[in-house]
Amino acid sequence: MNKRLMKVFFPFVAVAVGVAGMMAIGATNSDDEKKEPVDTRPTVRVESAVAQNYSVQLSSFGELEPLERTRLAAQVSGEVTHWHEKFVPGGLIARGEVLFSIEKDTYEAALMKAQADLSLAEAALIEEQARAAVAESEAKTAPKAKVTDLYLRKPQLLSARAALKSSQAQLKLAQRDLDNCEVRAPYDALVVARNLGKGQYVSQGSEVGELYNIEYAEVTFPVAGFDTAFLPERVAGLPAQVTVKGATQVYREAFIARDLGIVDSATRMSHLVARISDPYSLNSDLPPIKFGRYVEVNLMGKTLKNVYRLPQELVTNQKIWIVGPEQRLESRNVTVLREEGEFFLIRGALNNDDKVVTTLPEYPQNGMEVKLAIVDEELEPLNHQADTNTAEQKATNR
Repeated sequence: MNKRLMKVFFPFVAVAVGVAGMMAIGATNSDDEKKEPVDTRPTVRVESAVAQNYSVQLSSFGELEPLERTRLAAQVSGEVTHWHEKFVPGGLIARGEVLFSIEKDTYEAALMKAQADLSLAEAALIEEQARAAVAESEAKTAPKAKVTDLYLRKPQLLSARAALKSSQAQLKLAQRDLDNCEVRAPYDALVVARNLGKGQYVSQGSEVGELYNIEYAEVTFPVAGFDTAFLPERVAGLPAQVTVKGATQVYREAFIARDLGIVDSATRMSHLVARISDPYSLNSDLPPIKFGRYVEVNLMGKTLKNVYRLPQELVTNQKIWIVGPEQRLESRNVTVLREEGEFFLIRGALNNDDKVVTTLPEYPQNGMEVKLAIVDEELEPLNHQADTNTAEQKATNR
C-alpha cells in the first residue's frame, strides 16, 4: 500500500522540488541589476583648425643658359703669334686674360708714324700761331683796307689746328690697332669654339672663336595661368632658388631678372627669367652648374592672409566636416584657393579652434552624434606649415 502511494505522489513531489529550486535561484539575483546601454556613436578623430598667413611657393622648370654668347672676330689682320693654353673648347678663362696675339710690328710702326705726324702738326700749329701774332701786331699800323683775315693768317691757323686734330685721330687709331693685336676675354668665359692656330694669318672681321659668359646664367621658365594670380605685381628682383636634381642636389641663390612680357599663344603661359651668378664656380667653392642642365626654380609668391592649410583628403566637393559643440557632425562649405602637393589652401565657413574631423565615419550626416577619440584638452592644432619650407628657408637650412 505504501509503495503504491509513493508511486502516485513522487512525480508531484519532484515537480514541487524543481519549482522551489528555480525560485531559490531567481531569488539570489538582484532585481535592481540593469544592463549597461551600448554606445553606438561612431568614433572620430579631430584636430583644431588654425588660420595662418601663408606665403605661396611657386615652382617651375627650365634650362640653364648663358647670359650672353659672343662670336669672336679679329679686329686687325695679321699672323697669330700666340694663343692662351685654355683657349680651347671647354676652357675657362677669366675676364681680361689674353686669348691670342697677332704680330705687332706693322702696328707698332704705324703708331710711331702717327706720333711723328702729330709732332709735325703741333710744330706747324706753333709756327702759324707765331705768324698770326706778328700779323696782328703789324695790322695796328697798316691801312685798314689791307687788314684782312688772310693778312691776319686766320685761314692758315685754322688749317694748322685741323691738321693737328687729324694727327691726333690717326694716333688714336694706330694705338687702338696696336692694342687690338692682343684679343682679351671680355668677361669670365667658357670657350665653346676656337678657329685659329699659331702662325695662321687672320683677316680683319674673320670669326676666330665663340665664348659663353659665365659670370651670370639665366633660366627662362613658364608660369601657368592659374599661378600668375599668386605672383606679386612687381616680380623683378624677387629672390628665388635654382635646384639641380640628381644623385647630389645642388642649390643656388638667384633672383628674378625680368618678365618676358608676353603670354604664349599655344600654352597660355607667361615666362619669367631667373638669374644666378658664377654658375661655373670660378669665384666660389660651390659645385658648378653647367649650361644646358634642366633645373627647378622656386620663388615666393603672394602671402595669403588667414587661410587654412588642410590635407586634400579632408576636403570633398568644396566641403569639410567639423564636430560641433554638442558633438554632432556639421559640414562647412569652403573655397579651395590653391593646391600645394598633398594639401589645399582654403577659406570659408571655418573658425579658429573648430574641431576638424580627420577620420570620418562611413556615411557622415549633418547632425550625426559622434564621440571623440581624443578629449578636447589633448587636441593639437591642425597646422601643417612645418613640412613646407620656403625657398629662402631651404637655402638657410643648407
